[in-house]
Amino acid sequence: MAAGALVSCLAVAPPGRDPGPLGGAEPGPKHPSTTWFGAFLESDERGPQRIGELEKWLGGADLRVGHTYLPGETWSDIEGRAEFLESWARWRRQREDRLFVLNVPMQARNEAGVSDSGVRRLLRQGQEGRFDEHFKKLAERLVALNIPDTVVVLGWEMNGTTYTHRCGPDPEAWKAYWRRAVAAMRSVPGQKFRFDFAPSRGRDAVPWTECYPGDDVVDVIGMDSYDQPPGQSFDEEVKEPYGLQQHVDFAAAHKKEISYPEWGLFRNGDNPEYMRRMLEWMDAHKPLYNTITDYCPHGVWQCGANPKAAGVYRAVLFGRTDPTPVPTPVPTPKPPVVPPVTPPVVPPVVPPVVPPVTPPVTPPLTPPVNPPAPSPAVPPAVPPVVPPVVPPAKPPTGPQTPQPPANCQPMDLGPWIEYWLGGKLCLRFDWYSRSR
Repeated sequence: MAAGALVSCLAVAPPGRDPGPLGGAEPGPKHPSTTWFGAFLESDERGPQRIGELEKWLGGADLRVGHTYLPGETWSDIEGRAEFLESWARWRRQREDRLFVLNVPMQARNEAGVSDSGVRRLLRQGQEGRFDEHFKKLAERLVALNIPDTVVVLGWEMNGTTYTHRCGPDPEAWKAYWRRAVAAMRSVPGQKFRFDFAPSRGRDAVPWTECYPGDDVVDVIGMDSYDQPPGQSFDEEVKEPYGLQQHVDFAAAHKKEISYPEWGLFRNGDNPEYMRRMLEWMDAHKPLYNTITDYCPHGVWQCGANPKAAGVYRAVLFGRTDPTPVPTPVPTPKPPVVPPVTPPVVPPVVPPVVPPVTPPVTPPLTPPVNPPAPSPAVPPAVPPVVPPVVPPAKPPTGPQTPQPPANCQPMDLGPWIEYWLGGKLCLRFDWYSRSR
C-alpha cells in the first residue's frame, strides 16, 4: 500500500517461541508453525508507544511484532538516519522473543510518480552498483542499534505502479539490483538480517513471480493483501492468478516461510467476512508474522469506520498470548452432556409393590392348637366355589356358630379366619393342668 506508513490518516477509535537466528548469507532457518502478529500503528516513535494500548484493547494479547517504514524521499532516509529508529530499537531489545519488521524503499523519491523510462534508468544504475553504499550504511546503522536480526521488507509491492522502486519497467534489472542491495547489507559484520520479498496480491502491473530475485537472496516470501477490488469475494482473492493460494504454493516450492506485512480492509468497506476469513487463512497457513495496517480505511482499532470487522478481529485475538492459533469452536461437543437425562430413569421406585407379600405372613395363628370339632352348620362345598367371585365382605356371622362346650373360652380370631376355620376356636380352661 502506498507509503501509508508515513502519511497517517488516523481516525482514532475509542480507545512462544524463540525467534532464533535470522537468516544471513544462508537462507533463513525453519521456524515452528506458529504466527507472530502485530499491527502497523505509526511509523515514528508513536508506533511502539501504541502497541501497549492495542494490547489492552485486545484483552492482554501479546503483540510481538513491531512494524515500521523508512521514508523514501532522500537517500539519507534510506540509510536509516531517522531518529525514530532508536525508539523501535529500544522496543525490540526489551524482549528476546520480539520481531522487528522494517520496510525499506529501493529508490529515493519513491512516490514521486517517476515515469517508466525514468524507473528503467534508475534500475540499471542499481544493477551496476551505484546505490550499494546506501544499503551498507543502513545495515551498519541497524547493527549499531543492536537490532541486527531485523526483517527487511525490501522494495515491497514491486509488481504495482505506485513506487519508483517498481519492477515492471525492467524485471531483469530489478532482480539484479535487489541482489546487489542484499549483498551490500549482508557484507556488514554482525548482521543477521532476513529479507522479505513482498509483492501485492494478484497480477497488478506485472506478475510478481517475474520479479523473484532468487532463493539465495530471499528468506521470506510475503504478500500484501487488502480487501480489494470492489465486489471481490475472499474465495476469489484466494483463487485468482497470483493470489493467496499461489503465494502459499510458490513459497512451499521454494522452501520459504510466508508473511503478510500489510493486510486490512479497503474497497469493500467494513467487511467482517473478509476479516474472519483472512484471520482463518493465516491461522491455517502459519506465516512467520502478520501485521494489519491499522489506519483508515484499512484498520480496526485506530479507525472507527469499521466496527463490524473490528469486532471480529478483537474476538479472534482477544487475550491471545501464545502465537499458536486459538482453537475456535472446540467447546461444541461439551454442551450435549447426555448424562443428566439418565437420572430420570432412576425413579423406578417400584419397591412399594413388594408389600403385598406381607399380608400372607400374618397367619402365625394358623397352627391350630386344638382344632375344633367340625361345624356341621357350614357346608364344605360352598366356600371353595364362592371365594374367587364373591368378595368375602359378608363372612358368616354368629347365627351359624354353635354354642361353645363347657370349660371352654371362645377366641375372637376375626370373621375372616373364623370363616375359613368353619367357626370359632375354643380354648379349654384346664389346658395348663398336668393331671388332666
